[in-house]
Amino acid sequence: MLLLASCLKLIAEIALFGLAGRWLLGLLAGQKRDQNLFYQALSMLTNPFTGLVRRITPALVVDRHIPLVTFILLFWVWFFALTEKVHQCRANPLQGLCQ
Repeated sequence: MLLLASCLKLIAEIALFGLAGRWLLGLLAGQKRDQNLFYQALSMLTNPFTGLVRRITPALVVDRHIPLVTFILLFWVWFFALTEKVHQCRANPLQGLCQ
């Protein structure tokens, strides 16, 4: 269970940093952000997560809000994975992933 919580936390962290980087780079690059190589790389990293959120959200949610909804959902996934990891580590502190 600790390994699952650690892996879920890591995946959420990577996606959260990718979404944050994509947002910041989009602010810096402006209208030409789609031509930026790094923006495209961050988009490839985050597209699976935003695509999943687009599928589970109703059509009422506007497409430009999907990255924000994805960020919020991934934050909660990260938070719950972190609390589970802390709970598991307190229950058995000698496990290898409790560092």
